[in-house]
Amino acid sequence: MTTGRRPLSLLLATASALLIAGCGGSPHQNAGADTDVGAAKGFPVTLSNCGATTTYQRPPRRAVSLNQHATEVMLALGLEKSMAGTAYPDNGILPEYQAAYKKIELLAKEYPSYETLLTAEPDFVYGGWSSAFDEKEGRSRDALARAGINTRLNIEECPSGPVTMATMDREVREVAEVFGVPERAERQLKRLHATLDEVGEKLDGVEPVKLFVYDSGDRTAFTAGGAGIGNDMIERAGGVNLFADVDKAFGDVSFEQVAERAPEAVVIYDYGDQAVEEKKRFLLAHPALKDVPAIRNKRFAVLPLSSTVLGVRVPAAVESLARQLHPDRFR
Repeated sequence: MTTGRRPLSLLLATASALLIAGCGGSPHQNAGADTDVGAAKGFPVTLSNCGATTTYQRPPRRAVSLNQHATEVMLALGLEKSMAGTAYPDNGILPEYQAAYKKIELLAKEYPSYETLLTAEPDFVYGGWSSAFDEKEGRSRDALARAGINTRLNIEECPSGPVTMATMDREVREVAEVFGVPERAERQLKRLHATLDEVGEKLDGVEPVKLFVYDSGDRTAFTAGGAGIGNDMIERAGGVNLFADVDKAFGDVSFEQVAERAPEAVVIYDYGDQAVEEKKRFLLAHPALKDVPAIRNKRFAVLPLSSTVLGVRVPAAVESLARQLHPDRFR
């Protein structure tokens, strides 16, 4: 694996060569497949993704994942041998993927620069958040395409309708299709839906809990809106998102609005430098929230941020939230 810094012109030339090789290379070569021959079946593959249409002549061999949920989708599909790097983990990688993850180079604790990204010589970059392809930082999808690098953005960032578990299914299936391993997607989805089905059975007939999601913020509250997977996740866990009318995956609301809607519980998203207990103390001391039932009763639930965005953690997050909201159903 190349880790040194090289002149940008040489890096661009290398990346372009990778694309040319991808168009003409042997379909029998793919490190991430069950067998080389099996992985080549079904190629070329053409997929539309967030406004970009890409034709893959063969599975990527040197993929880079940006953001944890993108990384874990790839690891869940057993694609670590096709990965040249990762970046921007929010929480610890799921235990079942730790061994594979440790074998992959971490390019940056947050986003790598464009030049650093190119040192991994990727032929495919998979971003979880739209910020992964920030034009101002030089990592736009167009810039990467000009360097001969194919890209994919998690479809929660460009929804064509409500983001639900069906959207999760599509994301997992399409990533698997890019790498020529559709059977792995079906195995993974069967496991994920088994968790959802079990939770659904336990919560049958339960009275939903009115929820406010607190991500962060002191002057305003950054919360889960109605355009992300959070709504379906909350509903399946036996809750109601009080800010589902915010027409974004995440958005800012005032603490006075929170008080007016009187949530029965607060779900705290855990990530970054601000600890959960610090967030709790802030909410408990906020004068606008003193009469809110969730605050009076100190009723909190906690989920890691990486479990609340479109990826393979969502079903387990549904179960975790359901257990915290309705513990009597899980005894």
